[in-house]
Amino acid sequence: MATPSNKKTLMTLYSAADCVYAHRVRFVLEEKAMEYQTVNVDFSNRPEDLADLNPYSEVPVLVDRELALHESVLIMEYLDERFPHPPLIPVDPISRARVRLGLHRFDRDWFDILFRPGHGETEKQRARDELRSTLSTLSSLFTRQRFLFGDELSIADCALAPLLWRLPVLGVELPKGAKATLDYMDQIFGMESFRRSLTPAEKAMR
Repeated sequence: MATPSNKKTLMTLYSAADCVYAHRVRFVLEEKAMEYQTVNVDFSNRPEDLADLNPYSEVPVLVDRELALHESVLIMEYLDERFPHPPLIPVDPISRARVRLGLHRFDRDWFDILFRPGHGETEKQRARDELRSTLSTLSSLFTRQRFLFGDELSIADCALAPLLWRLPVLGVELPKGAKATLDYMDQIFGMESFRRSLTPAEKAMR
């Protein structure tokens, strides 16, 4: 449970100890310095109210007063619109569209295949190989700027970071030639908000 000094409002996050999607939301909540309480969901004994809040009985679910939101990207965008400081989504439409395209690619190419059921090992290995290749290629980008879309942290960085944290578990190792990408990862992982977002189960992944 986050307990920052600049309290804004108390929300409830239905999460799970090693859920990569819930980790995204925790990172944004911590970066926004929000006060929230966490309901840790055991999928072998799901809370009775989870199905009422999310028809798919999945996490994450964010409850803010009378609003219950599910799907990590929707939750992150809601948090940024409702609590705009620090801003995580660009103001201008072109940059905003580029960030959202990045989020769409992350989910379609990697997250959905690697973390959702229904995909075979061949497809998962292809996604891991593409992930390794893309992250290596991004090294040239990170020699010019600090984050994915410039020198300020964006919602795209918050969405991708939980996947990067899980690279050892996924068996994805970047080459030493991708030093700028590795430095980018170290920068994200060293942020206080990211460190606070980790559950004990996630800390054990590295």
